[in-house]
Amino acid sequence: MGLFNRKSSKVSVDGSSIGGSSRNSAALQSPLSARPSNGQSFGNPSLPSISIPRPPDPDVDPAAYLRSIHAVRDRAKYIAEKAKRNQLKHFDVDMSKFLETAGYTVSIIKRDFAPDYHSIPPHGRWQHFEVGGRPRIDQLLQTFPLSVDNQERTRRLIDLFVVSVLLDAGAGTRWSYKSKETSRIYRRSEGLAVASLEMFKGGLFSSDPNQPFQVDAAGLEKLTTEQLVRGLQASESNPLAGLEGRAGLMSRLGDALTNDLYFGRDARPGNMLDFLLSHPTTQASSIPIVALPVLWEVLMDGLGPIWPSRHSIGGVSLGDAWPCESMPAGKHGQSWEKIVPFHKLTQWLAYSLMTPMSKLMHIHFAGTDLLTGLPEYRNGGLFIDTGLLTLKNPDMDRGLRQYKENAALKGQPNMEVVPLFGADDDVVVEWRAVTVGFLDLLLDEVNGQLGLSGTDGLSLPQMLEAGSWKGGRELAEVSRPNTKEPPIMILSDGTVF
Repeated sequence: MGLFNRKSSKVSVDGSSIGGSSRNSAALQSPLSARPSNGQSFGNPSLPSISIPRPPDPDVDPAAYLRSIHAVRDRAKYIAEKAKRNQLKHFDVDMSKFLETAGYTVSIIKRDFAPDYHSIPPHGRWQHFEVGGRPRIDQLLQTFPLSVDNQERTRRLIDLFVVSVLLDAGAGTRWSYKSKETSRIYRRSEGLAVASLEMFKGGLFSSDPNQPFQVDAAGLEKLTTEQLVRGLQASESNPLAGLEGRAGLMSRLGDALTNDLYFGRDARPGNMLDFLLSHPTTQASSIPIVALPVLWEVLMDGLGPIWPSRHSIGGVSLGDAWPCESMPAGKHGQSWEKIVPFHKLTQWLAYSLMTPMSKLMHIHFAGTDLLTGLPEYRNGGLFIDTGLLTLKNPDMDRGLRQYKENAALKGQPNMEVVPLFGADDDVVVEWRAVTVGFLDLLLDEVNGQLGLSGTDGLSLPQMLEAGSWKGGRELAEVSRPNTKEPPIMILSDGTVF
């Protein structure tokens, strides 16, 4: 029959090696944990390399360049180089602390995974669903009848993961979720994962009462803020930060899903699977290898309309991209040359969506090393709490004043005082940029201290999962035990972090 079956409008890949009856996580091993090189496929260095498109020329189309995944690392490097010379505007940098930071990260990784470092999963949403040691995604798959093939199983997981990632934008210090299935209480990202899964299973995002296990435009159109509040168990006594922003994202997601090029006639996120498999670059190989820029196109162009328009060039919204005073003056003297893009939630989506496509469909992804470390407060907090970065006094004073002003508002945190800034503040932009650059440096040092090299070395997604993100969270718990907040608090509307 060949690799692709076009009996219907859906693209089919022979997934018989795992089959519709696969039931345990051991049978669904992800090929995402191998460390790729540029153009090389995730999972198997012997797989054929494919050509990765070059980034758009910033001199010709600066908006396209700043929206590209290539630009995130390119631009952050400028800030990281300044940081290494202790020339940042808002932070003092003590590079003598770098080895200590790496050593702490290594200790976390060794504690949890030594000597089986190859077993570290890539950073992604899947692990959050397994909080408490319960394999919820495998259990969800078990509820589907055998007549549901692997393609549709994967579509359903993509549906779930998209809404779950978009709802995962920081929960604040006071919110918790009581599982309707187990009555156990969960917080933060894991709580939001369990909440989104239970809402998904209840059909909250589906327009078809006979098929709850999907997300579609019509279902999101009928979703009200009140339903989302109830689903997330948010209340005055259980406040969820950025709730209005999340509700807005769900509404705009419904609008974006009407793009049938990426999301099909039934307007589901999961239909991106069919776009990816039918793409000419995927079909050029005898096995399914998706170039990362093709996935990025779906996420940036297909889902781009869901993000608030903050900065734009020629009417084109740049998404999660912000001016940074530490950027050097450009050769053209134009304002866009000071902008640093991050696209954090889009990258978090990419990391998260590759996992189910890899596990269930054996899809490989090429060029994944274009993705960066995530510029968010756990990874960034690691560098502050280990003393590598220290906020300069004038900014510290300003941030503390802003915290106190915010604490006077009803329902806002008022213990374990830390500096507070908006997501657009230059302090936060510089912090995020140096985080991206330092995570690349940290990966090399961590692998060196672990004695790993080449294809045996940890990939960046593995270090994020087992080391920097987890280490940043644990340091926050020790340093600020009452709130477990990062060392800098960020006012967010639920559409950035």
